[in-house]
Amino acid sequence: MFANNINSTHPAVFLLMGIPGLEHLHIWISIPFCSAYTLAVLGNCTLLFIIRVDAALHEPMYLFLAMLAAIDLVLSSSTLPKMLALFWLRDREINFHACLVQMFFLHSFAIMESAMLLVMAFDRYVAICKPLHYTTILTKPLIIKIGLASVTRAVTLMTPLPFLLRRFHYCRGTVIAHCYCEHMAVVRLACGDTRFNNIYGIAVAMFIVVLDMLFVALSYLFILRAVLKLASQEARYKAFGTCVSHIGAILAFYTPVVVSSVMHRVARQAAPHVHILLANFYLLFPPMVNPIIYGVKTKQIRERVLGLFLRKDVKGG
Repeated sequence: MFANNINSTHPAVFLLMGIPGLEHLHIWISIPFCSAYTLAVLGNCTLLFIIRVDAALHEPMYLFLAMLAAIDLVLSSSTLPKMLALFWLRDREINFHACLVQMFFLHSFAIMESAMLLVMAFDRYVAICKPLHYTTILTKPLIIKIGLASVTRAVTLMTPLPFLLRRFHYCRGTVIAHCYCEHMAVVRLACGDTRFNNIYGIAVAMFIVVLDMLFVALSYLFILRAVLKLASQEARYKAFGTCVSHIGAILAFYTPVVVSSVMHRVARQAAPHVHILLANFYLLFPPMVNPIIYGVKTKQIRERVLGLFLRKDVKGG
């Protein structure tokens, strides 16, 4: 009986609005969204395949890159298929529990991505500042523990959210003014005291972004100091060149987060679609550009990708 009372407080389904104010452009907006998702899937699957089959790439740097590619695949796939169904088929309905699951995966894997960028900064720090101890520090058991710690942190921080949302009565309607089930977009429909949800959501976001960015910046301060101590300019250029891909990935992930956060506070009167497009950009851009950044800037991966396609051409010829 108690369980039935809990279930009766929430609707069976929510309705996703999409991009408020731009509903008439959903078909056109879906073109870049679909293209970005296709590139993300192809690029990250290619990275995973190359790293998996090439034993020479079973080094810490590439294992962390494989983890990042897997995270990007789940992060983009947690929202894009349903979003495209909304744009193309006007399939607005999403089951209440499916909405909570989508929200959990979306936020959990965003936290994992931030953790992996921090881990990759640590990898570059060890490679440049302690090169003689690189293989003894970053052993495979430690890499596995780091991966598990990243997952545990994200799951631990996000697990309370679905349970917190289940206890609310949703008397403000069932229409979510977003393309997917984002935490605060769902909270806005709930009645009752939602202060804890608001505080918890902001606290987790600030904790993750500020703490991870702080440690990433600290790693690069040590890296910069070590690089500047190198004798020749060529050695400095080569050492810092190994960090270019990672810096690109950091900028691709954190720049949209910071811009979106600033916009929410500085441009509160901006049209809702501006904030939602920024949120979508934050989800789509990193998974799409990370494989391109690493494919272009990392010599070993670039050679493997070119070799893969050249072999196909030779077989086709």
